Amino acid sequence: MKVVVSIGGSVLAPDLGSERVRDHADVIEDLAAEGCTVGTVVGGGGVAREYIGAARDLGANEIELDDIGIDVTRLNARLLIAALSEQAAPSPPEDYESAGAAMHRGDIAVMGGVTPGQTTDAVSAALAEYVNADLLVYATSVNGVFSDDPNEVEDAQKFDQLDAGELVDVIAGIELTAGSSAPVDLVAAKLIERSGVRTIVLDGTEPERIADAVRYGEHDGTDIVPEGADDQMTYWVRDEE
Repeated sequence: MKVVVSIGGSVLAPDLGSERVRDHADVIEDLAAEGCTVGTVVGGGGVAREYIGAARDLGANEIELDDIGIDVTRLNARLLIAALSEQAAPSPPEDYESAGAAMHRGDIAVMGGVTPGQTTDAVSAALAEYVNADLLVYATSVNGVFSDDPNEVEDAQKFDQLDAGELVDVIAGIELTAGSSAPVDLVAAKLIERSGVRTIVLDGTEPERIADAVRYGEHDGTDIVPEGADDQMTYWVRDEE
C-alpha cells in the first residue's frame, strides 16, 4: 500500500520539542515495517508564521516570504528525518521526482515545501498524485472537515464523508470567509478531485490516530471518497497482511 502523510508543522512540533516528533517517526516507521511505501510532507506551523511575520515587517516581498516559509518546512522535515531510522532519505527532496524516486527504492521520503505560492497541503496532494498513492492522510489540528472554521463558528457542521467535488465546494466556501481557516486549502482540494486519491482528514495531534487510519480505516475525521468509488475501501494494511 502506498500512502502519503501530510503533517502540519504545528502538529509535528508545536513547541519544537522532540517527543511529538519522535512519536510521529515511530508511527511512520511502523507503517513502513508493515509493508507501506510512505511519503511524508511536513508543514511550517507557528515557527514559519513567526519568521514570515518578522520578514514582512522588515520589508520582504511575498515571494521572499514564501521562500522563508519553504525553508522552515524543510527544517521541520529534517527534524522528522533525524528521528527516523536509516530507511529515511537523508535530506528532504525538493521536487516530486526526487521524492518519488526515494519511495520507489523503498526509502521513506520526507519533504517540505516545493515552490513559492504553493502550500504543503497542495504539495501533499501533488505528491500523492505523482506516485499514484492509494491513500492520502492529512494530520491536522482539527478532527476533520467542517462547514466553517470550528475555532470560529461554534455550531460548525462536521462532515464524516464527502466526495472530492463536495470537498472543493466546502473549502471554497470557508476560504471566502475572512479570517477562517480550512483543514486543507483549495488548491489541495482541487488536486484531490483531479487525481481521485482516497483521502482522510483527521486530528493528528495523537500520532497513533494516523496509524489506525492507515491500518484499519478507523478514525474520527472525514473520508474523502473518489466519485464512483465503493464507500468501503478494501486495501487497508490490515487486509493486506
